[in-house]
Amino acid sequence: MIEPIKHFLSLLDQYYALGYKRVIQKEHDEIENFFMLMAFSELMGISNPYEFYMLELIPDLMPRFHQWHTKCGFEKSPFDYFPCSCC
Repeated sequence: MIEPIKHFLSLLDQYYALGYKRVIQKEHDEIENFFMLMAFSELMGISNPYEFYMLELIPDLMPRFHQWHTKCGFEKSPFDYFPCSCC
């Protein structure tokens, strides 16, 4: 009973997102870049009021760190003392 409803909602979501797909993706990328910057801001010397809470997220964000810094234009990790797992 619930599967047809989920399928309908998925189709409805695709229909409404069709015209705004590029805008939604751009906004998602900007939010993700800001979130990653906030998570790793302490490594750059920027004081972060949410540092205590972000420390719990760093192990989960590490696999995406390489994708983030290459997308931002850094060939290697921007932190000398915090190397990327791939670089």
